[in-house]
Amino acid sequence: MSSTTIAKPEPGPLLRLALDLGPLVVYFVGYALLKHVYPSAPGTAADPRVIYASTGLFMAATLVAMLFSFVRLGHVSPMQWFSAAMVLVLGGLTLAFQKPWFIQVKPTLYYLMVSGILWFGLWTGKPTLKLALGSAYPGLDARGWMLLSRNWAIFFIAMAVANEFVWRHFSFDFWIGYKLWGAIPATMIFAMANLPMLLKHGLGAETPAEVIADRPPVE
Repeated sequence: MSSTTIAKPEPGPLLRLALDLGPLVVYFVGYALLKHVYPSAPGTAADPRVIYASTGLFMAATLVAMLFSFVRLGHVSPMQWFSAAMVLVLGGLTLAFQKPWFIQVKPTLYYLMVSGILWFGLWTGKPTLKLALGSAYPGLDARGWMLLSRNWAIFFIAMAVANEFVWRHFSFDFWIGYKLWGAIPATMIFAMANLPMLLKHGLGAETPAEVIADRPPVE
């Protein structure tokens, strides 16, 4: 008797972006709306209830994204598991101890851990990025995978330093704005900037939306 292996369906570029960015969008929109529910005086820090309630929304949206991925695709990707675990653990610590810095340091830890994993792959000569995104870059040769892993490893270190600087020196409001208008666009631009190198090393032609979607997830 022969057995047939059913391939897991792969999400399209727009669905990948939605699963990745959806919880973050809920976080940002929830924070903005809750500031009207719990207003603070101009020039003062945000009401703590805004921070904690939006963090709870972020955690809930992350769980919904994972559930949707499991129901729609039949699986949850390793990177999605990894990112969700950090959101739930650090978000939970934020709520339990009423300390916003737990959720603010989450991007730093995410960036450093992913960068460390990528550097380990480069050191062993087996780029770990290929394990997570191999099917997303058809035709990319071994040299291309090494260069892409190196580029993202360096980028994530820079992003970790930037996040530490922003949350330690500016308000929570400013940090939220930086995440929305600084970190996310920078990640998208960096993904696009790698396209010429990817094409040079055998990647099949992709649309800009695919290039943006096929990258390590936004933290």
